[in-house]
Amino acid sequence: MRHPRRLFLAAAGALLAGCGFQLRQPPSFAFSTIQVFAGQNSLLADELRRNLGSAGTVRVVQPRSGDPVPDVVLEMLSEQRQKVVVGVNAAGQVREFQLRSLVRFRLSTPRGRELIPATELLQQRDISFNESAVLAKETEEALLFRDMQGDLVQQLMRRLGAVKAL
Repeated sequence: MRHPRRLFLAAAGALLAGCGFQLRQPPSFAFSTIQVFAGQNSLLADELRRNLGSAGTVRVVQPRSGDPVPDVVLEMLSEQRQKVVVGVNAAGQVREFQLRSLVRFRLSTPRGRELIPATELLQQRDISFNESAVLAKETEEALLFRDMQGDLVQQLMRRLGAVKAL
């Protein structure tokens, strides 16, 4: 009974190795320095800067006189969070919301050549509402917005990784 199980595990490992399966790697970028322009309180831009810095191949530079001129400039044109009512009961009480997180950005060289034109990314999640658990629903809403922000940062990283030539 032990030998068929071992044989099965060995065959499964060989199939995974043979099909080209590998864990997702951080994207490789065509640039080595980037400058991120965003609003002062942009949590999304802060998380993007952290992710770019931890990727290891890109250095995020600040708009100071001592820093080198960046290879590319990422402009966060707008960030919006919306909470829209999508469901009510017969008495007119809210039963469901849709949370939306929208970001517009563009990528260009310091000389103004556009690498990624103004692009909009949208994440949305549905959340039920119960007036007897308002505090729990507020916490769930904050967690969903943070999750959407992480998803938007990952989408931005993939878009930046898709830029091939400067």
